[in-house]
Amino acid sequence: MSNNKTDSTLLCEAFKALSNPHRLTLFNRLMNCCTPGTKCIPAVAVRYCVGKLGEGLDIAPSTLSHHLKELNRAGLVEMERKGKNVECWVEPAKIERLSVFFQPSQSDNL
Repeated sequence: MSNNKTDSTLLCEAFKALSNPHRLTLFNRLMNCCTPGTKCIPAVAVRYCVGKLGEGLDIAPSTLSHHLKELNRAGLVEMERKGKNVECWVEPAKIERLSVFFQPSQSDNL
């Protein structure tokens, strides 16, 4: 990952969005779309309807919508309207962008 301002800004927005416990929970639910030990690919990534995704969180629908919009704005969650429902999912490429942050840089290996 390059160290330019754009990359830093994108990472800051993503981590800021994930700093809220409800958003982190929602993101984690979307991240667990695939069987453990397998690799998710966009063609088979599970899409959740907003209502299903928020089950058991004990938050108002308007608050749920706000949290999902913040995750979408930060580039972590994709959203698409399908009739009366809104589907949400995580594109694996977005996760790859975040995971690079946690990998040691080439200069650390010198």
